[in-house]
Amino acid sequence: MKTRNVMAIAFVALAGPSLAHHSFAMFDSTQTLTLQGAVKEFQWTNPHCFIQILIMGEDDVLEEWSVEMNGPADLYRKGWRPGSLEPGDKVTLKIHPVKNGTNGGSYVSAIGPDGKPLFPDKSPP
Repeated sequence: MKTRNVMAIAFVALAGPSLAHHSFAMFDSTQTLTLQGAVKEFQWTNPHCFIQILIMGEDDVLEEWSVEMNGPADLYRKGWRPGSLEPGDKVTLKIHPVKNGTNGGSYVSAIGPDGKPLFPDKSPP
């Protein structure tokens, strides 16, 4: 009986973090948008990193977009570092937009301030 209780407690304890994780189902992987603008913030956080980018929208109104990336461990393996993007860096991002039309998406690729691809990678997010 004690073994069963210990196993149940272990299962619940280990399942908690996985419940906090989500899929990329909220993004429309059939569409790709290109955003050009300036980095507002590069968030090196778990479970996913984010790029906050400011772009000039319609009617010359500045818009903030939130671009979700993979987690820090995966990005680190691909060459990204916490300081890979700095506020004010001019970048071009390709994203899969959020299905509900809000200003956000999932990261596909990036062109850096020097006009070269940032850490090119062919694997899906």
